[in-house]
Amino acid sequence: MTDQTKIVSKVLVLDTNTSCLEAIKGFCDSNGLVGLKVQPGNVMAVLRSNLDLGAILLSEMYADNGDCGIQLARKIHTLRSELPIFLRREGIDGLDGIDELDRPLISAAYTVESITKLRAVMDEFIFSRSYPNALLRGITEISIPALESQFKSINVDVEAPYLVRDRLIFGEIFTLIPLESSWCRGYMMLQTEEASLIQLVENGRTFVDPADAHEFRHLNGLLGEITNLIWGAIKNRYLSSVRGETYLSQVPIIVNNSHRYISFGSENPQLCFKYIISDRDDATVRPLVIQQKFIFNLSWSPEDFSENVTSADELVSSGELEFF
Repeated sequence: MTDQTKIVSKVLVLDTNTSCLEAIKGFCDSNGLVGLKVQPGNVMAVLRSNLDLGAILLSEMYADNGDCGIQLARKIHTLRSELPIFLRREGIDGLDGIDELDRPLISAAYTVESITKLRAVMDEFIFSRSYPNALLRGITEISIPALESQFKSINVDVEAPYLVRDRLIFGEIFTLIPLESSWCRGYMMLQTEEASLIQLVENGRTFVDPADAHEFRHLNGLLGEITNLIWGAIKNRYLSSVRGETYLSQVPIIVNNSHRYISFGSENPQLCFKYIISDRDDATVRPLVIQQKFIFNLSWSPEDFSENVTSADELVSSGELEFF
């Protein structure tokens, strides 16, 4: 079995009990979770934004605009039904006292004393998939040069890979391309904001004529070219072995533009990489953020993962290398 890497996931912590927050923070730090807090009164506004999340840690006593506990869980579930809610209770380790109709809203209930029980729950709801180290490393090794080839005088930084369960679309432009091999089937998606891309084009940081910065077709073409470069390299490195079946199952992809929402028909979390492209010479230019997401919704068998790497013998045969 290939070595696996533990990936981080952002979780929204809706809890104001100072005596419990230290234990919750310690749990998050020990389990690959990046805890985010929000001021009461702003919860729903934050959830309507493009914030990538893996779960909600909600205190039964947390209040937001008059709603608390189960009332707030209902609102969260209505707005972001894909996000699991873990409810911290006071002295009750379970769902006793919660109405039968509301129990499906809660993925798990716990007390601060029993918080370690969430480890298994996190694996089930957030970290339900393992990703080979070689794949995680290779994606960035492929993607960063592809990005650098399409921009000039820029720096590219990438955050640690993370998982999200939401289905929100980031920005106004996104590309989608299928991935298929004997060990996986799904899609790669790139998403970005139009305004930031326009600014880089206007500054002459791309190969698009600055005069065409507001022509959306050129912006689409730029992101499309980046997508093709990344996809081609991923295909050559990881996807050379294809399935033998003639007819393969598919599921509908649903896009709701008004809600900036896309669904691939699966509850599995998406593997995400965030690239920040900044102008090397002009600090006033807003950095361009490109989110890269991998959705293995049709098939995922990491135990069969393989990487097409050039062996030492092949390099010797080609004359690029010689034995010492």
